[in-house]
Amino acid sequence: MLSVFEGFILLYSFLLISSYILLAVLSIINIVRYKSYSSETEDLTLNNSAYIPGISVIAPAYNEEKTVIANVHSLLTLKYPLFEVVIVNDGSKDKTLEKLIKEFELVEVPFNYVEKIKTKPFKRIFKSKNPKYDILTIVDKENGGTKADASNAGINASVFPYFLCTDVDCILQENTLTKMIVPFLKKGKKVVAVGATLRMVNSCELEGGRLKKVKVPKALIPRFQELEYMRAYLLSKFGWSLINCVPNVSGGLGMFDKEIAIKAGGYDGKSHAEDMDMVTRMRKHMFDNGKENVVDYIPLSCCWTEGPPDRKVLGTQRTRWSSGLIQLFTDHRKILFNPKYKLMGLIVYPYAFLFEFLAPIIEALGLFVLIILMLFGQINWAMAGVVFLFSYSFAILISLLIIILDNVVHPYYDSYKDIFKLIIAAILEPFIYHPLIVFYGLKGYITFLRGKELNWGSMTRAGLN
Repeated sequence: MLSVFEGFILLYSFLLISSYILLAVLSIINIVRYKSYSSETEDLTLNNSAYIPGISVIAPAYNEEKTVIANVHSLLTLKYPLFEVVIVNDGSKDKTLEKLIKEFELVEVPFNYVEKIKTKPFKRIFKSKNPKYDILTIVDKENGGTKADASNAGINASVFPYFLCTDVDCILQENTLTKMIVPFLKKGKKVVAVGATLRMVNSCELEGGRLKKVKVPKALIPRFQELEYMRAYLLSKFGWSLINCVPNVSGGLGMFDKEIAIKAGGYDGKSHAEDMDMVTRMRKHMFDNGKENVVDYIPLSCCWTEGPPDRKVLGTQRTRWSSGLIQLFTDHRKILFNPKYKLMGLIVYPYAFLFEFLAPIIEALGLFVLIILMLFGQINWAMAGVVFLFSYSFAILISLLIIILDNVVHPYYDSYKDIFKLIIAAILEPFIYHPLIVFYGLKGYITFLRGKELNWGSMTRAGLN
């Protein structure tokens, strides 16, 4: 049995390392392609076009009184010719709605709310008396328990053919809409969704709801997550986008074709992995109807979100994410290895299953076997040291590559000190951050299997100044 397990681990590790190398190559090729056709002239042309499509910016809010005002102001200052901002108050128990009413001079108005996607009961719509805020709409509804249900209500209330779903605690780059609409207008095949890179807003300098200076988070937990996000977006998602194998578009920042989203049934109101679930539902709908489709990514950092400031909040976040992951594979198990869904069934889902879903289980099992072997004196310590050094060096090499690629795409940090902080994070991550991710991954699986209910919005915000 030990020999079989060792053989499995050897094969698994070989495939994992090979996939990282492949994704690095794909990402580099895609970055070169993106840099060759993306330009500031493109932004100017789109912003001056009379035919540019309208976009609805949808941001669900649940108990966000600490950040909601600054972030809504930020969303209102986006630079795009035709857009609206739809904030969904998902039955907040704090003063989120009261603060919005006071700050933006809101009054209840009659509204033809058509429930194209089923949600928890809708209550009312608020609009501002001040013409300065005429693009702002506030949807008030009963709490649905998930961000997905709140997002669906925002889709129902939206008026434009494309919608961008974000979090109300996010700060968006002012040209986000212009950059993210481009793939919808340029690609030959039907684009159903587009994503972009997210970063941590912790320790960044803000002014008037906009980013003034980008900084690496001072605290270790959000700094680790900054590095993790850079890898996830620049290496994984942007690499996969070259061959149309993007697994998901982040719940914090994703743009979608509204018509297809509605036909696919919108977000699953019970899902805690609403980002991958939504992309899956849209692509499945297209494949079921014999239509080719594309999920695209741009390498630019368009969104800054407040990351978990400490281990406790990180645990809440990752337990929910991993619970959502097992929920996803339970709901969409028929897609796995199914040629009907082409690359989504033959590459995207198998990869996610092997190297995301199974990873915490395999690591925990490996640790258990290691302890048993230690107790019986069955470890070749010289070989173990070689394997450890190789694995550790490879992990750091991948992180260093991503830091370099990030600076090639756009040099977001003014100081080399910030880059040095990321390098230190890469050195420490395998010993501090990664074990926590494995632990909370397993905890999320157990939570799901026990049928324990998880509520969205439970992540404590420090608030942004």
